[in-house]
Amino acid sequence: MKIKREDIRNVAIIAHVDHGKTTLVDQLLRQSGVFRANQEVQERVMDSNDIERERGITILSKNTAVYYKDTKINIIDTPGHADFGGEVERVLKMVDGVILVVDAFEGAMPQTKFVLKKALELDLHVIVCINKIDRPEARPDEVIDEVLELLMDLDASDEQLDCPFLYASAKAGHAVLDLNDTPENMEPLFETILKYIPAPEGDPEAGTQVLISTIDYNEYVGRIGVGKVDNGKIAVNQEVMLMNHHDPSKKKKVKISKLYEFEGLNKVEVQEAGIGSIVAISGIPEIHIGDTLCDVENPEPIPFQKISEPTIAMHFMVNDSPLAGQEGKFVTSRHLRERLMRELNTDVSLRVEDTDSPDCFKVSGRGELHLSVLIENMRREGYEFAVSKAEVLYKEDERGKLLEPMELAYIDVPEEFSGTVIQKMSERKGSLQGMSTGSDGSTRLEFEIPARGLIGFRGEFMTSTKGTGILNTSFDDYAPYKGDIQYRKQGSLIAFEAGESVTYGLFAAQERGTLFIGPGERVYAGMVIGQNGKAEDIELNVCKTKHLTNTRSSSADDALKLTPPKVLSLEQALEFIDNDELLEITPTSLRIRKKILDSRLRKRANLK
Repeated sequence: MKIKREDIRNVAIIAHVDHGKTTLVDQLLRQSGVFRANQEVQERVMDSNDIERERGITILSKNTAVYYKDTKINIIDTPGHADFGGEVERVLKMVDGVILVVDAFEGAMPQTKFVLKKALELDLHVIVCINKIDRPEARPDEVIDEVLELLMDLDASDEQLDCPFLYASAKAGHAVLDLNDTPENMEPLFETILKYIPAPEGDPEAGTQVLISTIDYNEYVGRIGVGKVDNGKIAVNQEVMLMNHHDPSKKKKVKISKLYEFEGLNKVEVQEAGIGSIVAISGIPEIHIGDTLCDVENPEPIPFQKISEPTIAMHFMVNDSPLAGQEGKFVTSRHLRERLMRELNTDVSLRVEDTDSPDCFKVSGRGELHLSVLIENMRREGYEFAVSKAEVLYKEDERGKLLEPMELAYIDVPEEFSGTVIQKMSERKGSLQGMSTGSDGSTRLEFEIPARGLIGFRGEFMTSTKGTGILNTSFDDYAPYKGDIQYRKQGSLIAFEAGESVTYGLFAAQERGTLFIGPGERVYAGMVIGQNGKAEDIELNVCKTKHLTNTRSSSADDALKLTPPKVLSLEQALEFIDNDELLEITPTSLRIRKKILDSRLRKRANLK
């Protein structure tokens, strides 16, 4: 018989990027007494990964739990970027309701729609929290209308449309149910969670069922499965059957060696857990996302929604440039393979495949950001390797017709740039689906565009909108191939010989285009040192010094004025590289190079 467990609530916080999810969780932790009164706590405490803290984005979903009036509230902070949508889809299986956070100025954004759609499909209860109401340009009443329109567009049920609205400032730490109320603290939000989010229900007498929704990885204990107890109970030393609804061949008896629940930011060891509890289980090396731990006598796995397929791929390969192995700690194909396989432990949206070469692996993900975060993590850990230009993954339909992934791109720009953006998007096979004017006079454009049209577009977009444009994308569907796209209109400036760059050589080279390097940097033949102003590639000698005569002195070089080089970030370099180029990545350097370093062999290959 199913019963409700009233002392627990399981809730996920979902929102578009930068609408304040993580800051809201901070306040819920602070005000529920998780931290001591005098404890120093860094902001956005849930973003534990370095890259998350630097970029101000959440990449991995995180579990935490707070107590309010004898009720344990399990909270899951989720990512807002479409590239990490795989994370959001899974964790929603563990909760009974969501808090949808919407910025009081920006309103409902593309990613708000994506995450809300997933929540409504799972029939979850929704609490809408209009955040940042203390912004000077906040427009809460209009934003509520936008959210209600969005709920109607997504076919929400009457019950879901009747959801409660709160107004909050996560930064200031208060929430109110009515804009005329005096804001004090987060209590109205806690009360609303207890009132509107249903308590988890299950049959405590039935056989054990725990669906694993996320995987954590720890070097000391290996894989840790995190999931919710749907039925029965789970206890330390219990024997259970490890199964998967989508893979009937998976059936293995395993023993629970350690069991944890979440309290605040910590995992606390427990001996057993009942229905509705979110638990972490260690000691089962073959545990994967989507597996169910079932009763041995009557094993019944729980169905699990399919994770969205990857849409773009890159080749990760051993670095074989003349400067290889000098800056990285892990440089061999064995190191590379082990690291990529380890990433599969925690990232469900990633695929790693072997290629014809033992030194090269095909890595597929949800988008450029998804793969660039993996690359950045690896270089920080001391890996040295090379990657190719991102390419999209095509499919074929029943009739053998080529299909390609399409994205919906939502662009907000000041009105004067809308013409330029429409032109740039149409060059990349984007078709304009809608156009509207925002309350602040900006123009919102909605395009359908092939995923490959967006590769390398962000940098160009920021330049053409003078840094004022906002670009958001979400995967739409596969559609027939839209025709060829010309990516880069400018060629590369290529180093002609190995050596060290000098001012004299660079001074002559800078007239040809934009340089990526300054004097005193090591270069090799075939390395890309800049961008040509014209369409073709040019080879230059940047190690060339001036011949001295009895009338000229070398000190005259000091008078040569060099324009500061354009130092590319990882994202810019990944956007810049062309199909015949690679990006060499080491813990200290990023170098762009031609795949074929020898200029004669390169010319021969181009003639074919």
